[in-house]
Amino acid sequence: MLALERGAYRARLADREDQPRVQALRDRAFGARIGPGARDADEFDARCRHIVVEHRASGGLMCCFRVMQIAAGADIGRCYSAQSYDLSRLAEFPEPMIEIGRFCTAPEAYDPDVLRLAWGAITRLVDEWGAGLLFGCSSFDGADPTRHAPALSRLRASLAPSRWMPGRKAAETVDFALPVAETAALPPLLRTYLAMGGWVSDHAVLDRALNTLHVFTGLEIAAIPPVRARALRAIAQ
Repeated sequence: MLALERGAYRARLADREDQPRVQALRDRAFGARIGPGARDADEFDARCRHIVVEHRASGGLMCCFRVMQIAAGADIGRCYSAQSYDLSRLAEFPEPMIEIGRFCTAPEAYDPDVLRLAWGAITRLVDEWGAGLLFGCSSFDGADPTRHAPALSRLRASLAPSRWMPGRKAAETVDFALPVAETAALPPLLRTYLAMGGWVSDHAVLDRALNTLHVFTGLEIAAIPPVRARALRAIAQ
């Protein structure tokens, strides 16, 4: 069973008793976007394993996310991302895959060990499942395409290989603007994916229910720089 410790924190698989805490953190991150009293929950929760990173002394929840194992490419259509993107090309991917979703951290989780442990946990699962690809939807806060145009233009340099490129499926999609002089920051999780050799879809999707704009993001395990891979495996061990 997954169990990692680093500094003051512990990463592990969540159990049934963790559900209220996980839900509370996700509500803090996503719930306000879907209205007062709304809960960030869907049918994919029951299909996934959930990972928590907690403070060992206090038990406080610092980070949580869910993972879905895709054992074969033919099963790609059952994942969350397939609701918004045509992933038929990834059905030919030759290795197992892992979808990462609803990744969020507590506002007080400023210690870098929290994210190091989260990625250590992901690395452990990659090795245990023999995964060759991590993927998910990387979100920008707010569904205004104009606001995110400078950031999206940066992604034109990080497009997926044509053989894996996600197609359009959602009702509302946004093209990436041509490069502009204005610079803009990318969401932290997306920056991490790209820094390790990740790639994105050639368009973004508007999710008005969550008031976000997101891009499909993939990271082939073989593309991770060796130094970074060794560091992650050191945490995972």
